[in-house]
Amino acid sequence: MANTFSAVIEGWTRRVKEAEEAVFKEAAQELVKQLNDQVTEMIYDTPESPGYKRTGFLRASLMASTEAMPQLIRDNPGVTVNADAGDVILVIAGAELGQTIFLGYTAKYGAMVARGTSKMAPRPWVDLVAQRWQQIVAQKAAEVKARFGL
Repeated sequence: MANTFSAVIEGWTRRVKEAEEAVFKEAAQELVKQLNDQVTEMIYDTPESPGYKRTGFLRASLMASTEAMPQLIRDNPGVTVNADAGDVILVIAGAELGQTIFLGYTAKYGAMVARGTSKMAPRPWVDLVAQRWQQIVAQKAAEVKARFGL
């Protein structure tokens, strides 16, 4: 994302390390929530194509890492998969201030769905949510500022 976390937060958070860490982790968790909401709205809340059964695998393939970007490597198992962001939230909770948190979908067909094909309109849920990063950080900063009484 072009606008880094540091460029968005206000100076007051840097004076209170706990506040800066809270904004960092809460903003990342909100980003995950909005990714889940947006992919659900753009894909799973729309009518299924004839002859196609949705499994929920794309939504459930969201992974997080502090080491590297998750890769598009996983095949759809063909059975219903429940989305569970628990592992993603654990990575965020364990991240240290200043670390990069990489979020990515690992379903092999994820990029095709996002970018579209000649037979399928694009569903750019990641791009739409990524564009909200500054607003997400600003919202979480305001919440943390109020909660910390700053």
